[in-house]
Amino acid sequence: MTVISRFLRRPTASKTSVVWTLAIVSLGLFMTTLDNLVVTTALPSIRHSLGASIQSLEWTVNAYTLTFAVLLLTGAALGDRFGRRRMFAIGLSTFTAASAAAALSASTDALIAARAVQGFGAAIVLPLTLTLLSEAVPAARRGMALGIWGGVSGLGVAIGPLVGGAVVSGISWHWIFWINVPVGLVLVPLALTRLTESRGPAPNLDLRGLALVGPGLLGLTYGAIRGQALGWTSATILASFAIGIAFLIAFVAWELRAPAPMLPMRFFRSRAFAATNGLSLAMYFGVFGAIFLLAQFFQTTQGYSPLQAGLRTLPWTAMPMIVAPIAGTLSDRIGARPLMVAGLALQAIAIAWLGAIITPDIAYGSLIAPFVLAGAGMALVFAPSANAVLASVRPVEAGQASGATNAIRELGGVIGVAVLASVFSANGSYASPHAF
Repeated sequence: MTVISRFLRRPTASKTSVVWTLAIVSLGLFMTTLDNLVVTTALPSIRHSLGASIQSLEWTVNAYTLTFAVLLLTGAALGDRFGRRRMFAIGLSTFTAASAAAALSASTDALIAARAVQGFGAAIVLPLTLTLLSEAVPAARRGMALGIWGGVSGLGVAIGPLVGGAVVSGISWHWIFWINVPVGLVLVPLALTRLTESRGPAPNLDLRGLALVGPGLLGLTYGAIRGQALGWTSATILASFAIGIAFLIAFVAWELRAPAPMLPMRFFRSRAFAATNGLSLAMYFGVFGAIFLLAQFFQTTQGYSPLQAGLRTLPWTAMPMIVAPIAGTLSDRIGARPLMVAGLALQAIAIAWLGAIITPDIAYGSLIAPFVLAGAGMALVFAPSANAVLASVRPVEAGQASGATNAIRELGGVIGVAVLASVFSANGSYASPHAF
């Protein structure tokens, strides 16, 4: 019996409802994760077409990442207050409209603005995919569903550079955004008619919490993204981190006494919630930073094109698509802890293996085994960690927990890339393969 067929044997809802929910949230998730990296291979074409500067090109990537990471908690809170199905559809509509605007952009400023709005739409969609899916599936089968969710998320990240490279080579850079439009136009009415509406426990929006957490996350994320370019000890970066930390301290202080907090601090008194999110932060920090450097290694040191580099990282980045559904099924049976421990151990072994063998002229075949181990390790953490977080809170609090988890993961990835890029800058260079 396949993973999907076992998943459909659920006691409280029709198979049709489960299939529709899984299909709709998976496509929405795929769109938002794909756009994290799809633009990277199109940057040379965008520079030539729009006459963009290097700094402007950087912001076509950063504008999406910033708004996405900063507003994930806000997106979850809006879904809890105004309805998760409704806000999911609004997020999809926003993302789709911004994709069309990006495709039509005649200047880099217009493209950067459209990418920022895309990030806002994605920040609403992503946390609600997890909440809507957990609402549709009973706890006994949630790990299996989250395994599929994790596989789709991994697939979007994995093939983003490949899709970007293929579309740019075959058509033009505009089509990396146009491809979202027909999918969004189909998904929005399906979401409104096929998904079940639900809300969180808070009767009102935590406006003060929203006003504090946004600048807090913005300060940390902006500092991490721009630290390498401006200098980690520059006044701008130090001020950004200081402002971010100050706002987040104020956010925590407010949430401890708020009558209806957007993120109840008691969540962190749960060992499962706190430990799982801490491990997720560390994993995303290491994995995203390592993959970023590997992509540069393949292009700069070994002379491959962006598309070829993306293909060579697939044994790592595509493994979650295969292993995550299996890991989710196992987490229903044996719990999340042993799978997460095994996943982190595989990650550590794989990265240590790579560090021991990698040289400028290493044969690609020597990298496949550690890449596969690293990808399997990622998958063993993806789905079980999401399941552990949701199991540690009440069902009505799934939206708040989902928003927190996704924000922590995204922040870990952003900081990981920034820190490892800084370490590379201090100890290596692009001057020659051996200098890298």
